[in-house]
Amino acid sequence: MAERKQNFFSGAVILTAAVAITKVIGAIYKIPLGNLLDSEGMAHFYVAYNIYNLLLILSTAGLPLALSRLVARACALGRENQRRRILRTALTLFVALGLLCGGIMFCCSQQLATLLQDTQAAAAIRMLAPSVLFVCILSAIRGYTQGQGNMLPTALSQVIESASKLLVGLPIAWFLVEQGRPSPISAAGAIAGVTTGSALGLTVLLVYLAFHRSRTPKSPAADRPDSRRSILRQLLVIGIPVTVGSVGMSLMNLLDQTLVMGTLQNVLGYTEATATTLYGQYTFGMTLFLLPSSFIYPMTISLVPAISGALARRDRAGARRNTAAALKMTALLAMPCGAGLSVLALPILNLLYPRVPETAAAAAYHLSVLGIACIFVCLMVVTTGVLQAYGHELIPVLSLLAGGLLKVVVNFLMVADPQIGILGAPVSTLLCYVLIVLINLIAIARVVPNRPGYLSLFARPAIATVVMAFAAKGGYALLAAPIGRRACVPLVVLICALLYGILVILLGAVTREDLSSFPKGEKLADLLRIR
Repeated sequence: MAERKQNFFSGAVILTAAVAITKVIGAIYKIPLGNLLDSEGMAHFYVAYNIYNLLLILSTAGLPLALSRLVARACALGRENQRRRILRTALTLFVALGLLCGGIMFCCSQQLATLLQDTQAAAAIRMLAPSVLFVCILSAIRGYTQGQGNMLPTALSQVIESASKLLVGLPIAWFLVEQGRPSPISAAGAIAGVTTGSALGLTVLLVYLAFHRSRTPKSPAADRPDSRRSILRQLLVIGIPVTVGSVGMSLMNLLDQTLVMGTLQNVLGYTEATATTLYGQYTFGMTLFLLPSSFIYPMTISLVPAISGALARRDRAGARRNTAAALKMTALLAMPCGAGLSVLALPILNLLYPRVPETAAAAAYHLSVLGIACIFVCLMVVTTGVLQAYGHELIPVLSLLAGGLLKVVVNFLMVADPQIGILGAPVSTLLCYVLIVLINLIAIARVVPNRPGYLSLFARPAIATVVMAFAAKGGYALLAAPIGRRACVPLVVLICALLYGILVILLGAVTREDLSSFPKGEKLADLLRIR
């Protein structure tokens, strides 16, 4: 494949732009979908999606990262034949995993739905099953191109996947609802767009791969590749710890869902329909809670091969710079997003879900807690990426499992209390991610040489965020009456975003060196008069 390499931040910018596009498309998809399906239909949707995520993580969580690291190392050392053999070996492994996990999802859909206390979600689970195979192959190709420092194929396929969900899934769900079909069938129709999108994304990447094959002739004497068994062993040694950690967290989420649903029914005496409705209110908050972290994942995707390549070239100073830049950028982005979601939870939900105001009002508490939790999710994502890039894959596994265990314990104690019930679910999520981040940051302090001080990285963004949060709360209170409760929300968000930007510049949280890593960063620094 012809190499089109971007630096760390350029690659992150490309992927972030793709995420921004996909999130806009996703909002156009999920917000009307929530209004169509309401809490019961969305609960069926997320039960299927949780199982899908578990099997997808099992097959693709760690291996694409391992693939990108091996390819980045081969590229840094100029080993063309090694790079080719890595791709062929990885594709064989990913196809086998996709067939296995997709088959389990399709053949055991009813048993899986029953296990998660939602017996009507089986149709949605079956509809998602083929997507596991498609995404497995997608992940292999993405890991290969990411390892080369080329983020464009990943970005392109992500946009295609998201657009298909909107253009296929939403019309099908709308048609089924208009026809009066039950919510499980409507949820399955909505999920059809996910499967279609993954198939289209895979088709585009296969075409891309065919037209961008490397034309460099083989040179076995100068570049004798490792054996397939050795490459497979390296993929598994790097990928299995990452996969175990990710699967452990996904299993904890599924166990969390099972415990919450089971506790609501068996301990507090709710019917399955009532428990499903309460859990559906929680999932309304979960959609926005996961939004900020989706903009941090592109940074880690670009970060891991960048650090791995630097370490392969023995450029430890470059690896340290990338680590510090990623931590600072995550703090600058995550803190205002999380605080904004927390203090404006009810206005945002009322704006997005006008057709189901009771559900939006009930979900506001969940989002107010989850907004703070999403800051720690973003920090978890980037700290995990740093540890993985430095070859310490086992540490994030242990921190994820510790956080997941805490989540289950707190859920069990709080949800079973009749005075708390479902309100305990977001609290357990917050405590879970706080613990994970603390463990990861302690580990980074020990394994990254000469890393920057955490106080210098996080203090100034935190001060700017606190001021912005108070401004958001007060601004909404002042503008809601004269402008309207829904109409003033975008204006308040815009004003607070501008205020935050001004504060981080005045406080010196962003430097010229930070901006110089971005495309046109020097010109932006001159425009903002940052020295």
